[in-house]
Amino acid sequence: MKLGVWLATANTVAIEMAKDLRADFAVLDLEHGIFDPTALDALVGFATAEGVLPIVKAGAPEGRFVMEALDRGAAAVLIPQVRDLGHAQNVTAYAKYPPMGCRGASGGRVFGYKPASASFYRNEDTRKPCYVMIETAGALKDVDAIAALPTVDGLFVGPTDLSLSCGRPAYEQSAADFEDIARIAAAAAANDKPWIFPAWSDVEQRFARDHGASMMVVANEHGALKTGLQAGLDSARQRLIVI
Repeated sequence: MKLGVWLATANTVAIEMAKDLRADFAVLDLEHGIFDPTALDALVGFATAEGVLPIVKAGAPEGRFVMEALDRGAAAVLIPQVRDLGHAQNVTAYAKYPPMGCRGASGGRVFGYKPASASFYRNEDTRKPCYVMIETAGALKDVDAIAALPTVDGLFVGPTDLSLSCGRPAYEQSAADFEDIARIAAAAAANDKPWIFPAWSDVEQRFARDHGASMMVVANEHGALKTGLQAGLDSARQRLIVI
């Protein structure tokens, strides 16, 4: 199973640390994070060179954001807030070139700074996965049909938004939460496609392993920073009490 980290800023130090700690990939969160376009462009190239695959979470579930992520050179694109099957059909089409989809041809990094070969477009469609986030009640209802779309290469669970969208007050790793996630895992398996889980706790990680997740996000930039700061402060306070 591949393990990754979650970044909300263009943090090159975090990418270097992720490499040293043998992380396989990094999710770059353009939906909720703070990414200047120039810094994002540099970070994607840097992460690729370091061997930490950059999965770019699009800023919104719209075609232009999907194409922007891929044109930066993302190893994969992650589409948030997909409402239902019709929405998934429309927005994932922008992750694939015609005739499969409607992604526009560009240039630059994606093309190796040279004219495209005859096989480039089909190869790009295959080697750059498009993952749909299942985090709305409508997407969960249509999850089997969404997973079957040829423009969808895998599913990514958005547990907090999914729980809220389904009418629960919060994501609490409850039986109902895990029932929904198991349904997503089953839809992915039925279509021979991977599913990915942001699994922060032991319970979530065991669940992901037992239900055949291909990838897990297991650490996030802000959480790791706060944990480290808290450990230092708590240790110092304890020493001062003892002294």
